[in-house]
Amino acid sequence: MKYNQSSLDRIEKLMDETDYIIRYERGTFQSGYCILEQKKVVVLNKFLPVEGRINTLIDIIPQLSIQPELLSPEGKKIYDEVIARYEAAQ
Repeated sequence: MKYNQSSLDRIEKLMDETDYIIRYERGTFQSGYCILEQKKVVVLNKFLPVEGRINTLIDIIPQLSIQPELLSPEGKKIYDEVIARYEAAQ
């Protein structure tokens, strides 16, 4: 996965498919993001560059309650890439 706008768009599409909403807002986030589980909203610091947004979403997605079997084939592929990238970083 490359760190460009196209990759970010693919990850955002995955989040949309899981009914999570991504919002880019200003705020004082210690980690660069905030997860509102009950409302299925992920808030990212809007000042993060594309690479930072991708890395943050890669850190967030494994924490979310996503059922991969309910994803489209393309969504499943993106999800698997994100999980593999996350596990490689650990």
